[in-house]
Formats: sequence, structure tokens, C-alpha cells
Amino acid sequence: MPYGSSARTGTDAEALVSPVNSHNEWDPLEEVLVGHLEGATIPSDHPVVTCNIPPWAARLQGLAAGFGYPRRLTDPAREELDQFVALLRSLGITVTRPDPLDHKQRFRTPDWSSRGFANSCPRDSMLVIGDEIIETPMAWPCRYFETHAYRGIVKDYFRRGARWTSAPKPQLTDELFDPDFRVPRGDEPMRYILTEFEPVFDAADFVRAGRDLFVTRSNVTNRMGIDWLRRHLGPGYRIHEIESRCRMPMHIDTTFLPLAPGKVLVNPEYVDIDRLPPMLNSWDILIAPEPNPIDERLLKLTSICGKWLSMNVLMIDDRRVIAERHHTNMLRALESWGFEPIPCDLLHYAPFGGSFHCATLDIRRRGTLESYFPDSP
Repeated sequence: MPYGSSARTGTDAEALVSPVNSHNEWDPLEEVLVGHLEGATIPSDHPVVTCNIPPWAARLQGLAAGFGYPRRLTDPAREELDQFVALLRSLGITVTRPDPLDHKQRFRTPDWSSRGFANSCPRDSMLVIGDEIIETPMAWPCRYFETHAYRGIVKDYFRRGARWTSAPKPQLTDELFDPDFRVPRGDEPMRYILTEFEPVFDAADFVRAGRDLFVTRSNVTNRMGIDWLRRHLGPGYRIHEIESRCRMPMHIDTTFLPLAPGKVLVNPEYVDIDRLPPMLNSWDILIAPEPNPIDERLLKLTSICGKWLSMNVLMIDDRRVIAERHHTNMLRALESWGFEPIPCDLLHYAPFGGSFHCATLDIRRRGTLESYFPDSP
């Protein structure tokens, strides 16, 4: 079967071929889900949100939370996103988009209320493992119902044979968040705003290499979340933690990103190369070059996600890679490592959560489940 394992629905004896099939970050990409900015709303000033952004942005958060983003931010980002989608389609890739949601609408649980955020980054709220889509238990209250924009799409995939799982919905009560949290200084031990009250994680804190997944513990992913996924996937998969030196860690794809069998891109500021899992000793460790300086206006926009968005690339296959046009240092490095970079603009998408890897979710890559570290414990 071309796209992975078969599935059955109810008592129907007809085997279905799942339209969802993705085991790693580099097999040939055939279908991808791309986010959008319709209804995007400035997220709440909850401590779990503001701890992940620079102090100047945190001070503005309380004043702007719940309002729509100004057009001077959304218009250029939307134009770049449309060009990115056109590029993907020109490469023969099927592109699917979520339904629009009104993120300004307030919602409530028995313990708290919030407005929403955006559907700009499907990579955060859903994790694809083989033919399974897993909805993740995210720690930001404003993202609690974010996957509703994808429900029509996921239900269609399920009817056609995909597996569909939702991790336990978190309570997100005060017990989950350390009230005394502050960002640790560089000479202090690492600490996180999350307690171990319940499992929470963002899918974007994980990257896949067949039977092996890599994760960073962060201010949106706790140990209970990692343990939940490890037990859910079972003995057929192994999850390895990558220690991050970032003082405000959130999402692995600007820290550590496998690009092809035997090649992984690493952030030299966030990762101690000597402390990587020993299983990576046989791989080429590609040290990300210093990101290009960009003009002051763009720097202010991208600073919410950090300068290392230059690493946030999308592999089309194990050679072709879409990367940000402005980050010429990264483009040259990719060429020197034997890849074929495809420059594209997405710099103005940064205020909405990231770049090419963040803005997408692999639905189908042409390949099978393999182990690239056969001797891994």
C-alpha cells in the first residue's frame, strides 16, 4: 500500500488506506496542512504566555490582549503566506487549509475564561505519527479550542482511514503554573513555569526520525506530557530529550531539526554539542550559522520568536528545503551541506508564531517507518 497501514471503520470489512502517513521530517512531501491568519487575536497576558516573550512585548500584552492584530502586521504576513502556499502547490504538493475561527470570542471552563489566539501554526496543536493524528494538550489557555478549526479536515482523514487521538484535555488550573517562576539567569539552574500537575505538551517540541523522536522540555511541555506520549506510542518508538540552554525554551524547531538521514541541524547557542545523545555520534551535526542581521523594523517583529527562526525550514524531501530568503547565511550553509535550498519570504509571519516549519503540518510523506538508529537503547 502506498501510504502506510490500513484501517477499518465499524464493521465495514473494506480496508481503508489512510491519507495520513508521515514518519520523519524529510521523506518526499505529498500533502501538507498550512495555517492562516483569519481571525487572529493577540493572545492573553496569562503568565504562561508572557514568560515566553521578551519583556518589552510582555508589557504590551495586557493592553492589547483580545484585540485583533493590526493590518500593518497581518497584511504583509498574509501576502507572504499566500506566496508560500503557491510555491508548495507549484512543487506538486497538496495544500489543505483550516476553517476560519473567531478567536475574539470568549470561552469558559469551570475554572477560567479566555479568548483565543490564531490558527497560524498547526505544527503546535497536532502531532502526526505514521497514520495517526494526535491532538495535543497545550498549556496556553487561549489555545484550548484551537484544533476546532481543523476538525472538518481531521474528520475527513478519519473517515478515509487515518487514526485520530486526542490527549487528555488539561484543566489548566493554577496548580499547573509555578507562581514564583522567573526566567533563570545564564548562571542559574534551568527552571520552568510548568509544574507536573498534569500532562501538557505542544507538538512543536517534538521532531521525528522514524522510530525515534526528539523532544525539548520547555515552558509549554512538561515531563508528564513527555511521559504520556512515550506510553501512548509504546515500545515501538523511543523518545530522547535534547537539553536546551535557552532561558525561555518553547519548541524544538529553532534548536534541533533533523534534515535527512544522518544529518541534523543544531543551534550552537541553545545546544551543548558534547551533551547530545550518544546515538547521534554517527550523524553529521550541522551547526547553524549566525543568523543574518536584518533591519530594525523586521528585527522587532521576529524577536518574539527569536533570531534563530533562520533554522525553521521545511524539507520537501531529503535534498530540497524551503528556507527564508533574507537568511542568506543559512541558504549558503544548506548548499555547502549538499542540500538544494528554495528561497521564499515568510519573515513577517514571525509575530504569529514562527516560519515555514511552524506554519505547516506534514500530512503525507512518501515513505515507511524505519529505524535510523538501530542500536539506540
